[in-house]
Amino acid sequence: MKKLFVLLTVAGMLTFGLNTAVLADEPVQEAETEEVADVDQEPEVDPADVMDQELAPEVDEDQTFHYVLKEQFMEGGPMFMSIILLCLIIGLGLCVERIIYLNLAHTNTTKLLNKVEDALKTGGVDAAKEVCRNTRGPVASIYYQGLDRYNEGMEVVEKSIVSYGSVLMGRLEMNLTWISLFIAIAPMLGFMGTVIGMIGAFDAIARAGDISPTIVADGIKVALLTTVFGLIVAVILQIFYNYIVSKVDSMVNTMEDATISFMDILIKYKK
Repeated sequence: MKKLFVLLTVAGMLTFGLNTAVLADEPVQEAETEEVADVDQEPEVDPADVMDQELAPEVDEDQTFHYVLKEQFMEGGPMFMSIILLCLIIGLGLCVERIIYLNLAHTNTTKLLNKVEDALKTGGVDAAKEVCRNTRGPVASIYYQGLDRYNEGMEVVEKSIVSYGSVLMGRLEMNLTWISLFIAIAPMLGFMGTVIGMIGAFDAIARAGDISPTIVADGIKVALLTTVFGLIVAVILQIFYNYIVSKVDSMVNTMEDATISFMDILIKYKK
């Protein structure tokens, strides 16, 4: 499942790049077509003037986001910018996988608890286990582990619930360390590109023997672009990371409350 979401994310980014290239080429093709039409119909009108008047707004519109983003990406240096983009793609893939997993793991604990209590009253432990077996989510799994050891005593049930709850908490927090790793790596790569860009700028000054803005402009621009893109990637992944952590904490609190209520029902049924 995780590999599927990562592959979908990579495909989306590649499609975005292809669309950018197509949008960048469209104004040129339209310019050639309209130039030929204008020459045939109205020879006395300058085709260059018609092209400038009709196509200038369209070219500016296409360059506002896609073209400018692609241009800035290439000017930042393919080496570091590609690694930063890879961090964004993999990080987003892991974030999407965690969000979908947590949404699928969500359970209405109040409704499940009522079903388990009704099953205990009408069909006993076996009926309650069947209800938990047919319900998706970590809470139902914890209930099933407790019911499976119901005949061994309440102490064994409590230990089993606590141990299995720790295992499920680990599953909920899976891949969070990798997401945090990409959050830390992205700005580091940007800063590394900054350092290398500044080194290139100073090398250009040394070769020219003169400090001129035109000499150091390219190196400084590369340095700043890598830093900006690295920070943007870190900010995007940090937002998703905080959302996932808050969702995990909420689910853990729900699991603990549901477990306490479940133990109360078992104690009452035991009596």
